[in-house]
Amino acid sequence: MALIKKIRQRTGLAIGVIAVGLIFFLVGGDILSPNSTLLGGNSNKVGEIAGESISYEEYVRKIEEVKSAFQQNTGRTPSEAEMYSLREQAWQALIVERVFKNQYEELGLTVSDKELVDMVQGQNIVAELRQQLVNPATGEFDRTQLITFLQSLDDAGPEQRAFWAQQEKLFADARLRIKYDNLLATSDYATKAEGKLQHKMANTIADVDHVFIPFYAIPDSEVEVTDADLKAYISKHQDKFKVSNAADLEYVVFAMQPSGEDSAAVISEITKLTEELRATETDSVFAMRNSEGANPFKTYLPGEKLPESLTTNVDEIETGETYGPFITSRSTYVTYKVTSKFDGTPRMRASHILFGTNGLDDAAKAEVKANAEGVLKDIQEGLNFATAASQYGQDGTAQRGGDLGWFAKEDFVAEFADVSFAVKSTGLIGKLVETEYGYHIISVTELPKTESYKIAAIELELGPSDVTRNEAYRNADSFAAKSSNSKEFKANAEAEGYRIIQANGVDAFARNLNNQPNAREVVRWAFNDASEGNVSQVFELDNSYIVANLKAKYEEGQANLEQARTQATIQVRNEKKAAKIAEKIKGLATLEEIKAAFPDAASLDNSPDLNMGSSVLPGVGFAPKAIGAIFGLKNSGEMTKPIHEDVGIIVAKLNSITPATDVADYNSYQNQITQNNSQRTAYMIMMALEDLADVKDYRYKFF
Repeated sequence: MALIKKIRQRTGLAIGVIAVGLIFFLVGGDILSPNSTLLGGNSNKVGEIAGESISYEEYVRKIEEVKSAFQQNTGRTPSEAEMYSLREQAWQALIVERVFKNQYEELGLTVSDKELVDMVQGQNIVAELRQQLVNPATGEFDRTQLITFLQSLDDAGPEQRAFWAQQEKLFADARLRIKYDNLLATSDYATKAEGKLQHKMANTIADVDHVFIPFYAIPDSEVEVTDADLKAYISKHQDKFKVSNAADLEYVVFAMQPSGEDSAAVISEITKLTEELRATETDSVFAMRNSEGANPFKTYLPGEKLPESLTTNVDEIETGETYGPFITSRSTYVTYKVTSKFDGTPRMRASHILFGTNGLDDAAKAEVKANAEGVLKDIQEGLNFATAASQYGQDGTAQRGGDLGWFAKEDFVAEFADVSFAVKSTGLIGKLVETEYGYHIISVTELPKTESYKIAAIELELGPSDVTRNEAYRNADSFAAKSSNSKEFKANAEAEGYRIIQANGVDAFARNLNNQPNAREVVRWAFNDASEGNVSQVFELDNSYIVANLKAKYEEGQANLEQARTQATIQVRNEKKAAKIAEKIKGLATLEEIKAAFPDAASLDNSPDLNMGSSVLPGVGFAPKAIGAIFGLKNSGEMTKPIHEDVGIIVAKLNSITPATDVADYNSYQNQITQNNSQRTAYMIMMALEDLADVKDYRYKFF
């Protein structure tokens, strides 16, 4: 164990992160929405997948596997917020195991022992390992680190060997998923007819005038919406009004805000500590003993930003001086003492674009060099460096525009560092730099700096005192004790001047109540312990106490009138307004006349280059039906009928249309369709198989 730990520390090996990453890959990176849940009858049952019951114990075991991987990676126990994410990953892993297992078996997909060896130590190392075993100076895969780690397993303890066996299983599972996805993705094909249609959609242009009449052109007072109207609309559009397990709650918040006395006490304490810090000769020890902040004593290397609350309040920072107290954006008070200012190891900042040459012969290297020289020339002629880096860079810096951050000379290979530190001004270096990793294009963004600081900081939180917390709790507890039902809840809140806050349609998996975070226990109470009309005990949240009343609870299925009222009212009202607008403009021959019918609300615009494949009408917004109708017109001067979009009514007149010209080859359009479809394949497969597996999720009862 000690050997493994030592190797991990020295090589930067972070194998543990692979487990979490692979679980994300295996589930497609999309957490299953909790909107499809059913109340279960078995108290030990957390869900069903493909007709198979998932017990609480099995789910907890899977959570522990994911949690173990997290701890291996981070070296710490996950927080409750992180545990929420880990539980989701564990649930998705269980879905994947059951949903895809039968598919693999029926297709005969396997990963052989020889293939697995190749994946972890052969010529085709899996991406998850390659991304973790990188040389920090180049951002490239370092095989030496992998060899060192694998050799160390012979002397490692059983826990580490078991952990590595788990990693190999994840690698194999991921490879099976890749094979399965690729099998379907590569079977996708677009016909010539589809390619031709894609070309037509992309290149057919219309010049069109259009009038837009928003629904607010008709006042709400002129439209009556009855319950009978709403019921008819809901019945006709049942798919729009599906609901998951939900509850309507109301609650009273007893805030734990610091009082004036609390603030005065903190100010008095930070003022006292400031004077003591000014007088002490042991800055670091004093700060670490008295500060509640994260960095009580820190060395700021060249290029590192000093604390914002220091630099915004002090123009000239002098050694030995004490500054503060200042209030921060985190509602804390902070005082700084500049212990020392000194010349540290020079550090500079640069960006680069790496063209890798590892494993290439001379001819291939020459081709890479020529490509790099071409890109360098493009940058010299105006191509944005960050854009070029994101397009051509072959290491981890590409996604951040090639930025290497601040670094010292010894942090990089000699050839790179010597050239970078030798320049006298910022900007692009006009030649390629060759290292053992390949050819680099380098842009210096900050010249070397040596100015370094050691700064002590004492930070105290401005929070509620125990007296303030106790007072808030006593008020909440007294209110809950006197409120045994909804009637008393409302009466007592009114009598004592407490505001009742509504939270309707709260999902069974919700973690917040409106703007109150970490309210999961309140939601669990509503779905597990409470009946309609019940008033809760006192719940403690981050900065408040809450007492809740359960007004109503709904099971998954079709929404009733009250649940659908708000959404249905908007739709029905807009339909009636659309009818009134259509009646008012009936018989009007020109767009100008139509606009004149609603002079204050309607707008008349021209779109000279409207694309057939677009779904947005300039000046209006999302309007696919209107665009479809426009391209259905045949002759110049023709007008559409009034078109009902979500935003209002549109009438358009075609001025001219420029059809797409035929081309000899539609392969590029066919390839584009095929590529787009292939990119969606993995997600669509996952969604389809989950639907067929009829996943039922009851975890809200337990977590």
